[in-house]
Amino acid sequence: MSALPLQWQYGSSHNVAKLGRLDIPGGGQVVVQDGYAYIGHMAPPLGTSVVDVRDPRNPRLVAQIPAPPAGMSHKARVRRDGILVTNSQKLRRAPDNPDFKPGIRIFDASNPEQPRQITQWHCAGVGVHRFDIDDRYAYLAAELEGFRGRIVVILDLKDPEKPEEVGRWWLPGQWIAGGEQPTWEARRHSCHHPLRYGERLYVSYWHAGFMILDIADMTKPKLVTHLDWSPPYPCPTHTALRIPWKLKDHDFLLCTDEEVGDRLTRWPAAFVWMVDITDETKPLPVSTFKGPDNPEAPADEGFGAHQPQEQLYPGDNIIAVTWFSGGLRLIDISDPYALREVGHYTPHPAAGQPQLASNDVFVAPDKRIYLIDRFNGLEILEYTGER
Repeated sequence: MSALPLQWQYGSSHNVAKLGRLDIPGGGQVVVQDGYAYIGHMAPPLGTSVVDVRDPRNPRLVAQIPAPPAGMSHKARVRRDGILVTNSQKLRRAPDNPDFKPGIRIFDASNPEQPRQITQWHCAGVGVHRFDIDDRYAYLAAELEGFRGRIVVILDLKDPEKPEEVGRWWLPGQWIAGGEQPTWEARRHSCHHPLRYGERLYVSYWHAGFMILDIADMTKPKLVTHLDWSPPYPCPTHTALRIPWKLKDHDFLLCTDEEVGDRLTRWPAAFVWMVDITDETKPLPVSTFKGPDNPEAPADEGFGAHQPQEQLYPGDNIIAVTWFSGGLRLIDISDPYALREVGHYTPHPAAGQPQLASNDVFVAPDKRIYLIDRFNGLEILEYTGER
């Protein structure tokens, strides 16, 4: 019998109902637009799947895009005009392969059931990891020639057939071709996940914490502030999500660390932070949400925080956060100084699956929740509690 509290054990749920499920290979990201879900898969031969979710109780696979040669394509974003962008990243621990082309791939998915590749933008190294897009630009965590680790790259996608780099930013020490000398181990200080809000990029930078960049001039991103809590906390910063309305008359970032093997100590497991950024130059962590540490969990990506929903709706202060083997947690941030859980969904792993690994979550305008597991399964859920 697990020593974990009941609400953290497999098969437990509260205030969350399952509407439907699709048995599909695991994914790294799911996004939904106009009744279609786009899933970036963790491993070849699949790159991206398109699923018709207009009937949430009967999701239906309608298209699949192969993975890039010798790589994976586990992240996907789609614009309102149907432009689909996916990453091209080297498989972890895979040997070098001349067929691998790092970067992003751009598709016309105006007909979601017949996506058509338009072009590819190339970079270097292991390629592109997470990224953000809007109606004009893409904000990438990308490796470029001459740099150690990923940096921030801004692409202009006004003409999707001709992506154009317009800006870049890196942490001093990454530009080794320019004579800079990193003071950290390997790629531990590396751009992980840029997210745009207004004239700011909120950028998680792994074991370097997070940065806020001023992008009023896209060609010259400028550092506004930098906060790093690893060390003393052991897990790297995964996401810095700007809350686009005030809470208690203050401005906040919700940050998640990631439960991974690249950590400084075994415990505590990764958790959620609320950071007051009312004064951007003096970011102040004011509260956290943490699950129990679980000695039974695998040391690599086992039982801790990962990724929050990035789709925020004014006045809705309930945020869904994936927790790997801890499933999906719903956190009320109405009081940013005292976060509280108001719902959870922790299913059993699929048949033959080594563990539960709730990996990414998307919340649609109708508040349906789309949850993708790293190993297997898309689940469509709804929150049944009070808002």
